[in-house]
Order: sequence, then structure tokens, then C-alpha cells
Amino acid sequence: MTTVEFTVVAFAIFFASCMQASIGFGMGMLAAPIVAIVDPGLVPGTLIMLAIVVSLMVLARDGAALDFSGASWALAGRVPGTVAGALLLVALPERGLALMLALVVLLGIALTSFGWIPLPRRRNLVFAGATSGLLATATSIGGPPMALVWQRNTGAKLRSTMSAFFLVGSVMSLAALAAAGAVTSHTAFLFVLLTPAAVLGYVLSRFVNRVMDRRRLRLTAIAVSTVGAVVLIGQQLLM
Repeated sequence: MTTVEFTVVAFAIFFASCMQASIGFGMGMLAAPIVAIVDPGLVPGTLIMLAIVVSLMVLARDGAALDFSGASWALAGRVPGTVAGALLLVALPERGLALMLALVVLLGIALTSFGWIPLPRRRNLVFAGATSGLLATATSIGGPPMALVWQRNTGAKLRSTMSAFFLVGSVMSLAALAAAGAVTSHTAFLFVLLTPAAVLGYVLSRFVNRVMDRRRLRLTAIAVSTVGAVVLIGQQLLM
């Protein structure tokens, strides 16, 4: 990876971490398409490791507002979803995985943009957790299903509940990836190098939360994610 490529990835992680710490998700949705263009080997392993760091920091700040019951039901679905995601990662070729990643981003954007709001009932939470586990393990993008089912929550409750779910779920995904041989010294080394960018993104979120409401952050995430996904699809189709 060249200096320019590393800088691009670091900025993607910086802004994605800020978004995740501000609205509860976004590390994979915002950063994965950009990172996959520069270095596909970092997806999903490195991004999942960085998401764990951000989730820990958010919980330390907003943990008192956690919806423990909701997070528990979602995690019940995450277990089978994580196993399915690890198997999918092994089965798909790199190009197929990149295209799936981009399409997942666009589907998440479409559902979010149209304002579909499923009720946070136990059945919906378990199903969303399973879907999130599959997508997060295979592509590092597990946010959209949980964002849909929890979008009635706001502020600290949304951030802490999403972060608790992603913290435990990301550890599950990382263990499944390691068992499948998808965590390498390269992904671990880049995780160490990129951790400062994730921490700085979290620090920025403390200021962003004061000046930007959830709607503006959501629109920014949609715009950047759309561009990244479209560019990734274009790159794969032209290869």
C-alpha cells in the first residue's frame, strides 16, 4: 500500500468512525466501499476490528442509556447469521464479494431513504440480528438492518444500544473469520496503524453531535456511501 493509498484509507476510517460514534452505525457502510477499492484484503477483518474499538469508546460514554433487552434479542439472531456469513466469505470469490458488498450498501441506502420503519418486536429484532450478522461477517456492513429496526430510538439510547450489539457481534464475527482463516497478519498490522484514525474520528463525533442533528448525519452518510458503492461496482465491472 502506497502512502497515498494509506492516507485515503485513513481518512475513510476517520470519517466512518465519526459517523458510527454519532449515530450508532456506519463504519462498514461508509468505509468498506472505499477500503475495498484500495485494498480488498482489509475487508472485512480490519474494519471489524476497528468497529470494536469505536463501539467500546461509545459504550464507555453512553452506556447508561443502553436498551439491554432489545440488544439481547438482536444478539440471539446474530449467532446463526455470523456462521452463515463466515461460510459465505469462504465460498465467494473476491470479485463476487466486492459486488455483494456494494449492492448491500445500495439496498441499505434505499430502505433507509424510503423511510421504512419496522416495529422493534422480538421477531423483528432476531431477524434483523441474523441478517446483520451474515452481512457484517461477510462484508463488514451490518448496520442497515439494525438501523431500520431501531430508527425510532435517538441520541444516547440509539448509540449505546447499537454499539453494544455491534461490540458483541463484531467479536463473534472476528472469531468466525479467524476460524475460517480470513484474519491475517496483514489485516492485524493495518488495524494497528489505522486505530489512531478511528480514535480521532470518535473524538470528532463529540463535537459533531453538538452541531449536526441525526437527519444531517444520515443524509451525509447516504451521499458518501452511494458514491463509494457506485465507484466500487464500476471498478469491478471494468476489471
